[in-house]
Amino acid sequence: MAEESEPGGRKKDAAATRAALLAAAQELFAERGFERATVRDIAARAGANQALLFRYFGSKEELFRAAIADRGRRVLEEGPAPELLGRLLAGALDPSAAQGHWLQAALRSSGHDEGATAIRHELGDEYVRALSELTDAPDAELRSDLLLAWLLGIGLVRSVYQRDPLASADPAVVAGHVLSAARVLLERVDVSFPLS
Repeated sequence: MAEESEPGGRKKDAAATRAALLAAAQELFAERGFERATVRDIAARAGANQALLFRYFGSKEELFRAAIADRGRRVLEEGPAPELLGRLLAGALDPSAAQGHWLQAALRSSGHDEGATAIRHELGDEYVRALSELTDAPDAELRSDLLLAWLLGIGLVRSVYQRDPLASADPAVVAGHVLSAARVLLERVDVSFPLS
């Protein structure tokens, strides 16, 4: 792997630097949203400089796309499709969890054109496709979209607006209700909830 100099003269490999930038971006976009997360702060949190951020990602917009896509795809790949809704729900109900970073970033950035476009193009189709496989209904995509909309709404009310009773409800109780209802739309959804 190619090595490069970091601030202070230390050596760091390119893959590790890129991964650190991506992780820092995921955290800061989740905390602040697209608009308020600055490239300076992302680079500082990663222990890198802004020049490296632009070398690896080209722009803040591309970094946002990569951050959303990376974590979102990992959630897709973490287990079988019937458990996907449970994994997504776990991220919506526990925003401090690593898997929640992409969802929080999506929620906090949805009002920004670049954020909305990235979310729609990078993840929407993949999640709808994966969830659509869990039913034989002719309107499988609509059913999947309905569940994803519900999930985003839960995340928004619970962690962004912090409105009770949903904000303070026990995650397992919320998950139980959501997954039971989801089974009506997608017959092959796993109704267990991955408690940590």
